[in-house]
Amino acid sequence: MKKITLNIFLLVLLGTGLQAQEIKWMTMNEALEAQEKKPKKIFMDAYTDWCGPCKMLDKNTFSNKDVAAYINKHYYPVKFNAEGTEQIQYQDQIFSNPDYDPNRRGRNSQHEFARAMKISAYPSLVFFDEQGNLIGPIPGYRTPHQLELFLKLFLKEDYKKITTPEAFKAYSEDFENEFKAAN
Repeated sequence: MKKITLNIFLLVLLGTGLQAQEIKWMTMNEALEAQEKKPKKIFMDAYTDWCGPCKMLDKNTFSNKDVAAYINKHYYPVKFNAEGTEQIQYQDQIFSNPDYDPNRRGRNSQHEFARAMKISAYPSLVFFDEQGNLIGPIPGYRTPHQLELFLKLFLKEDYKKITTPEAFKAYSEDFENEFKAAN
């Protein structure tokens, strides 16, 4: 009887884990196409395969159900390998990575699109407006609470009112987190 109860408990536990909220990642080309039908801001995770903080972002932040639900609802989420081979058509230009070396281990050539966005660190979280125009990259790892501030700052367009480091500091100090820290 104990074995049956344990098995049922494990099935329920696994079943709830399978229903966890996940971000519905797309490519930049898919997001830009979706914007033509339904305007919405784009949130991009610019990562590399060798980047430890990028993997931590996936594990600790993007797996948070509040983060995932908010991003899925309010943004077109894009996963972009900033050293990958994806071809991106953006504002009448084609961006690629002509110097990519498939035999290279670790760091590779930076993608032209990453250079165009002035990405200098990984991970970088990049925001675009409803017309696909670049708002800007935010470099570095973020916890769910730290990311919540930026997701809401850009969605509500509060960033347009913040013109000094002091104004951003005041905004952050007054910001009230709603996301659960872990789940």
